[in-house]
Amino acid sequence: MYIIGITGGIGSGKSTVARVFRLLGIPVYSADDAAKEIMVKDPQLVEQIKAHFGPEAYLGDGTLHRKFISGIVFNDKEQLAVLNSLVHPATIRDSENWAARQKSPYVIKEAALMFETASFHHVDSVISVYAPEALRIHRVMKRDHVSRNDVLARMHKQIDDRIKMKLADYVIYNDEQQMVIPQVLALHQQFLAVAKQ
Repeated sequence: MYIIGITGGIGSGKSTVARVFRLLGIPVYSADDAAKEIMVKDPQLVEQIKAHFGPEAYLGDGTLHRKFISGIVFNDKEQLAVLNSLVHPATIRDSENWAARQKSPYVIKEAALMFETASFHHVDSVISVYAPEALRIHRVMKRDHVSRNDVLARMHKQIDDRIKMKLADYVIYNDEQQMVIPQVLALHQQFLAVAKQ
């Protein structure tokens, strides 16, 4: 299965780009959404999280105690690295199992932390979605009803967009100057051609 990764900084519009591929009939795996589900449904991962963060990591009904976990990892890089070291391999396994079940010419894996983790090693090509920082800040403040400083704090946890653009195989510009759909359609045709080889 030919797997294309989509990444981009917060507010870049990677989910919008993924939706366009979905409208073209291409299955999309959202790593961020899947990770939230796996942290509750994968017994091995649940046990690992409990072993490291304590039984308080989960509520009585089995749901993740998000407030408790975020309170630990939010300002502690080492604890966040531990959590990521548990969750990311489980998400990669899940995405590979998902991709193997698909019947389309290629699939999309959308992940915010494609280059920050080992995820990019598990896809054939990567698209980075780019938008200028000021526009990204504006979008996230409006979408999440948060302050500029909150957005900047989240941005600093991700690799700089210019580095992502250099590491990616393709770049889609979502800067409100260039139309996104024609860029996606052009890549879609390329991917279909590659998948047939």
